[in-house]
Amino acid sequence: MKFACHKNTITKEIAQALNFTSQRNSLSILSYVLLETKDNNLSIKATDQKMGFSSSIGVETIKDGSACLYCEKLLGILRNMPDDTLIFEQKGDLMVVKSLNKEIEFELRIINKDKFPPLQTDSQLTYFEVGQVDLFDMVDQTQFAISDDETRFFLNGLYLEHEANGLVMVGTDGKRLSYINRKTEQEIPSFAPVIIPGKFLTLLKRGGSSEGLLALALDETMIFAKIGNQVMYSNLINGQFPNYRRVIPKTQPNIAKFKIDEMNEALNRVSLLVENKAKRLYLTISEGKITVSSEESEFGQAQETIECDYSGQECRVALNYLFLVSPLRSMRGEYCALCFTDSNLAITVRPEPEQDYFHIIMPMQID
Repeated sequence: MKFACHKNTITKEIAQALNFTSQRNSLSILSYVLLETKDNNLSIKATDQKMGFSSSIGVETIKDGSACLYCEKLLGILRNMPDDTLIFEQKGDLMVVKSLNKEIEFELRIINKDKFPPLQTDSQLTYFEVGQVDLFDMVDQTQFAISDDETRFFLNGLYLEHEANGLVMVGTDGKRLSYINRKTEQEIPSFAPVIIPGKFLTLLKRGGSSEGLLALALDETMIFAKIGNQVMYSNLINGQFPNYRRVIPKTQPNIAKFKIDEMNEALNRVSLLVENKAKRLYLTISEGKITVSSEESEFGQAQETIECDYSGQECRVALNYLFLVSPLRSMRGEYCALCFTDSNLAITVRPEPEQDYFHIIMPMQID
């Protein structure tokens, strides 16, 4: 096996491939990447058995062949090579990587490709297209609400379902919920709702450009995605996602509108004196203003008041301040609205004017 290509061309692909390998055991074949050359084309494959990655790039093939290389070390070498054409040449059980124009040479041990597990195939699936900007925006508006509690594995991913003229995506950890219903220019065929692992969507976004289209294919157990020359797949989460529609309030008569940046600044300052593990702070909403305050502690207390558009009865709610910070950071525009009924019921956080997404926060009990 011997081929030549530019450093930047292969480095990008190996960097993405590393995300699909298992780094727990450097001796495992799952921490390796499979390189195969044929007819001036380099195929790159990686998998951790739950997810998989493959891509192909153009190279100058001098001799066809294949080799499995430890992915993390290969990427480290590539990133530290000069901006130059690189030569890869197999010599026995070693892969020699050297620069064309500088005297730099590395040797990496090779594992026989017969030990590399086969990747899942998508031959029986039908793909549909969706705009990258649409899908990645949906992920941005929901992913922070995913649970990290592995005992509730069915909440460790984003729920995706088909909706008339588009897609619905939902994330929840049982204490908050994020929802987006995006109408797409592309026609989306009907499919059964699925739960997609959060990590896969992060890697999918990392491989995209937020321009153009990507292709998705789904069945009961797998999701495949194509972006340019890359194909990625993952097992779906097998579980019963909660009936999120029951959580969405039908009416909330009280609405307080405020500037997003002013609330962000207030939360950042007041949270400096939030000491409890629950990260609890208070919002006192009254006519024309919202007061953000922390609980008294041995270190002291903080409070800040910002202007708002509100004319209802005064209401005081307690909540995990991170549950409000996360949606505000992802929200576009200048204004936001808090919609509520009373201090013990769900609070809806949405952009003002309304768009195709919103976030729901369950308040804490006030001591």
